[in-house]
Amino acid sequence: MVNPYPGSKVLIQGWMARWYDNLLDIFTLGFYTPFLKRVIRDMGITEDDRILDFGAGTGKNACLMRKYLGTRGYFLGLDVSDDMIQVFKKRCRVFKNVEIKKQGIDKPFHLGELFTKVFISFVLHGFPQDVRMVILKNAFNHLEPGGSLFIFDYGEFRLSETSFVFRTVFKMIECIYAFDFIERNLEEMLKKTGFREVHQKYYLGGKLRLVNAIK
Repeated sequence: MVNPYPGSKVLIQGWMARWYDNLLDIFTLGFYTPFLKRVIRDMGITEDDRILDFGAGTGKNACLMRKYLGTRGYFLGLDVSDDMIQVFKKRCRVFKNVEIKKQGIDKPFHLGELFTKVFISFVLHGFPQDVRMVILKNAFNHLEPGGSLFIFDYGEFRLSETSFVFRTVFKMIECIYAFDFIERNLEEMLKKTGFREVHQKYYLGGKLRLVNAIK
């Protein structure tokens, strides 16, 4: 599949899809998995939640969220990478209430059902600004009234004001769109989309955040 957004790194294919989680664990010195567990715990998932994951990837999010869901709960992941979907299906095959669907999130769509929570983890920053607004609207349209959109991504900061080490790593690993994203006011974007409340929880000195936008 050809990446429609040159310079973006959100489309993961081939061997990187198969080893994606291992690479993140190695790159973060084992920090990635425990930190993701903490973020998912902070979402306050209940046993009857219906969760939609935009960019579900390898199914790691699904497995971590699944332990909070009861038999009435449901998880649906969306991804466009066939390689990621294959890894997801293999990892989540034992869970009857966990599914994945090949579906892009960068253009208007509707699945014909509503969810209590939509989750977007380190995906939004990898798109141009106009596409980000489309993604947020897609999330809004798939939430039931009172439902929550959770976005786990970079916080709002100026890269020039961060440490030399952080700046260097950021420039090495991130795509061109991320440099614009970190200076955007995400709360304003969400309010413009139609969300009525926005709450933010910060990590790592504000470099990362979990945003909860309520419909």
